[in-house]
Amino acid sequence: MKSARRLLRRLGVRRPQYPGVAGWAKEAPKPPPCPPGWQVGPPDFVGVGAQKAGTTWWFHLIAAHPDVHHDPQQRPELHYWDRFSHRWPSAADNDLYHRLFPRPAGKKAGEKTPEYMMDYWVPQMLHEAAPEVRIIVLLRDPIDRYRSASAHGWERGWVRDRLTETSIFDAGLYNSQMARLRDVFGEDRLLVLQYERCVREPQAQLSRTYAFLGLPDHTLTEEQLRQPRNATRRQAPPLDNRRRQTLQAAYAPDVRLLRGTTPELDLSLWPNFAQLD
Repeated sequence: MKSARRLLRRLGVRRPQYPGVAGWAKEAPKPPPCPPGWQVGPPDFVGVGAQKAGTTWWFHLIAAHPDVHHDPQQRPELHYWDRFSHRWPSAADNDLYHRLFPRPAGKKAGEKTPEYMMDYWVPQMLHEAAPEVRIIVLLRDPIDRYRSASAHGWERGWVRDRLTETSIFDAGLYNSQMARLRDVFGEDRLLVLQYERCVREPQAQLSRTYAFLGLPDHTLTEEQLRQPRNATRRQAPPLDNRRRQTLQAAYAPDVRLLRGTTPELDLSLWPNFAQLD
């Protein structure tokens, strides 16, 4: 096995990194320093997805609030719970997670990791580690999200095979993912936003987000609101009509179910599925 891996490295072949698939998770992040007088504890909010739906952009807008602390040396995307697909976290694991969020007294802190929405084991683990946490979800037209994730995969050098393609597709099946979140956290601790509406009216949707987090309203400049974050540099691949029709047919049943369980969803913002409204 080792000789095979060495051969692959010499040939320049990288091992596949499938988004949201257990076994490729990173090691636990190292907690940042906690200065005297600060406190650590469970995060106040966690953005859980969807992948390629503006989660990095939205996290930084939340972090721009004066009552939110985020260490600029720490990535917003912690991937902490990726590693627990085959064992349940211990009290020590939960304590380590808490130590990732040092903040001054009175400030809120959080993270965002889109894979948390896809990985079935995360919601219950996250709830046990942070029972008062508030969950933020951004949903994007599944086909537009699929195209962006495909471009992101090419950009990051994922091996493009059937498993990767299926993983990218499955990430856009929102209804079952949302059902898990509702079952664990309940409606009151779950904020569902549409990426397209956030792009159209960022300040209004950000004000909704601040209110959901128990923060006073705060107005950002237009430059702050529109600053791109983690943008995919590679252009999304075009879809021929047959593939688009196939994706529409494959996603439509899930979108119908999602529309029934998420009344605030405006399908007119998703041109690929507006006919379902």
